Amino acid sequence: MKTEECVLYEERDGIAVITLSRPDVLNAINVAMLQRIGRLLDAVREREAVRAVILTGAGIAFSAGADIGYLRSATPTEVRDFAHLAVRITGMIEHLGKPVVAALNGLTFGGGLELAESCMIRVASNTAKLGHPEVRIGAVAGFGGTTRLARLVGKGRAAEMLLRGRAIDADEALRIGLVQSVSEPGSLMEDAEAFVREVLSQSPHAVRLTWEALHRGLNMTLEESAALGADFFGLVAATEDFRIGTTAFVEKTRPVWTGK
Repeated sequence: MKTEECVLYEERDGIAVITLSRPDVLNAINVAMLQRIGRLLDAVREREAVRAVILTGAGIAFSAGADIGYLRSATPTEVRDFAHLAVRITGMIEHLGKPVVAALNGLTFGGGLELAESCMIRVASNTAKLGHPEVRIGAVAGFGGTTRLARLVGKGRAAEMLLRGRAIDADEALRIGLVQSVSEPGSLMEDAEAFVREVLSQSPHAVRLTWEALHRGLNMTLEESAALGADFFGLVAATEDFRIGTTAFVEKTRPVWTGK
């Protein structure tokens, strides 16, 4: 398989769809996949025509996690470098500056779940199963899961998932806040796109700074986070979109954003 074929790319009216595509191994993640995702994210960041990303998987899985065959044959140093590459890619997703939604179409385990955890929002098919089974093979969630999962669902629930290695279904994932909506399999991508388009109907400045304030604020004290939000409020007040939005509110009209 060519590197380009292990992760597919298409654009749909301003939305980039990145599809993990090794369905014969449940989209198990290897070095080539991560490198390909990184190149695509770099291109998306620079491409003004692309305003958002949907990340999904081919076949019956989003991703079953890291490629166990590779892990068995790799040296400890290679495994560490692989994990650091994955951490860099999940950081790129988190800091892309554009909305990224994970559409979880099926099995979402280990490193696959860690990719999803770095996205802004996760939507799941009602057939999806999610989990961190790393401890069951004597491993650790090394792509960022030990950090991000607790921020998404709380320390106690994260500890339970990570230490037991238990898979949960989509409804439980919704209940604990790991995913934000559950869809029928046939409507998953439609629902993911609808969510993205609702976000894109807002001012791009407001969306980007709201996400940055939310994400950065989690690593700050309450006072520091609130101050950051106040600073960003002042920053958007200098934009043309702020004038458009406030004027539209007063005049009871629909704002037409310029992105300026």
